[in-house]
Amino acid sequence: MVELARVGATVIELGVPFSDPMADGPVIQRASERALRHSFGIAEIFEAAAKAREQIDIPIVLFSYFNPLMQFGVERVARHAKQAGIDGVLVTDLIPEEAYHFASALRTNDLDMIFLVAPTSTDARLQMIAERASGFIYAVSRAGVTGTRESVSAETEKLVNRVRKFSELPVAVGFGISNSEQVAEVWRYADAAVVGSAIVAEIERARGAADLVKRVGEFARGLSPG
Repeated sequence: MVELARVGATVIELGVPFSDPMADGPVIQRASERALRHSFGIAEIFEAAAKAREQIDIPIVLFSYFNPLMQFGVERVARHAKQAGIDGVLVTDLIPEEAYHFASALRTNDLDMIFLVAPTSTDARLQMIAERASGFIYAVSRAGVTGTRESVSAETEKLVNRVRKFSELPVAVGFGISNSEQVAEVWRYADAAVVGSAIVAEIERARGAADLVKRVGEFARGLSPG
């Protein structure tokens, strides 16, 4: 996290390991399995975030499925996240219609509730999400699971433009972005490009190497166009 901030990341998305990450592809699935095998869960995530916060000041977003958060306790999650210096939470499988209790707990602790939108989202749904979201809105570039792809869907720019009709929040685009060319394309029309699986894959490749942190930092720096 410290290295990612040093090389220019503007927000860090910190994933909570889960045994059934249905929205994630094989790279993040394997990362979750490794973490859980070593008993690294949400409590350890909060501890790591708090240590990183001593050295960095960019926003940190917790990215999770609802199950591990529910097991930890909704109000407890919000309190611990605030204490750890986390700024917002994105729950991949918690739809806005069922998020009131969790969103209220976050608001009480001055944390942002971030929602996903997809190319299949209707305008009515985009408007509802825009009314309930804070921090930023996460636009999913395509249907399916996370993982690198050769190109960004042409529907993504249309989705971002639709979101802007209903919200002035920043819009970040994710799912499938893995190189500087794709980042540059997304930056034409969105406020941020989210790179997850490609960085996790680099961590996997460098696992066990003495210079792991440096290699991941160099990869992340190379994602920035120019």
